[in-house]
Amino acid sequence: MMSFEPFIHFMRGIQGRLNNHGPGSVYGGQNYQHVAFLRQMQKEMKQDEVLHVPLLALNVVVFDFETTGFFPEKGDEIISIGAVKVCGGKIQEDPFYSLVRYEHELPPEIEIITGLTREQLKDAPMLSEVLIRFFNFTQHCPLVAHHANHEKSFLQHASWKLFRTHLQHRIVDTSFLYRIAEPNLKLVRLEDLCDHNEISIVDRHHALGDAKLTAQLWSIYIEKVNQLGCETLRDVYHRLAR
Repeated sequence: MMSFEPFIHFMRGIQGRLNNHGPGSVYGGQNYQHVAFLRQMQKEMKQDEVLHVPLLALNVVVFDFETTGFFPEKGDEIISIGAVKVCGGKIQEDPFYSLVRYEHELPPEIEIITGLTREQLKDAPMLSEVLIRFFNFTQHCPLVAHHANHEKSFLQHASWKLFRTHLQHRIVDTSFLYRIAEPNLKLVRLEDLCDHNEISIVDRHHALGDAKLTAQLWSIYIEKVNQLGCETLRDVYHRLAR
């Protein structure tokens, strides 16, 4: 497991070569230690290895973002992040959750849906700090999200904008599994799939609440696809490509 602390020593060794910046210097507006941490993590990512780990033994991080809209390239922002680890199909009890600083007025519909307010967000940590904590939580685990394109687009955008590094984590969509397990199922919304699988809906549209619901779906559907002969992510991708 990699943590942020070893990079303090790493950075002390190279900071003298970076325009003589001292400890805690910034690079592109960000703390250079944060940038180095994330770049080193991305460099160490070995996506292909997770393709061959049995799904029932695979360690993943299931996550969810609440955002101000759907288009990060148009200025929409992440306002909260929730995540849980699922190890070998078992949901762990050490979740990640943080609000993210947002100093503007929230769109009324977002305030209604999420229950978050400007007052709660204006003093929250900056996104760069929250993401470093999030990546320290995820380590090298593949990421799982419900209809993951939303989270993926925001994460890719933030990773490049804040740290000038491309996201290397493998992101798996829960729909990959239920499209195999129940190909005739026409449900899309998270709450509908939870009802279908008799999962109690708690804290819907809360980043951590939605991450926990998605984690329960993941645990159920890796069992279902495993029974159909998909034992690894590689098998899942091959089945979807048919």
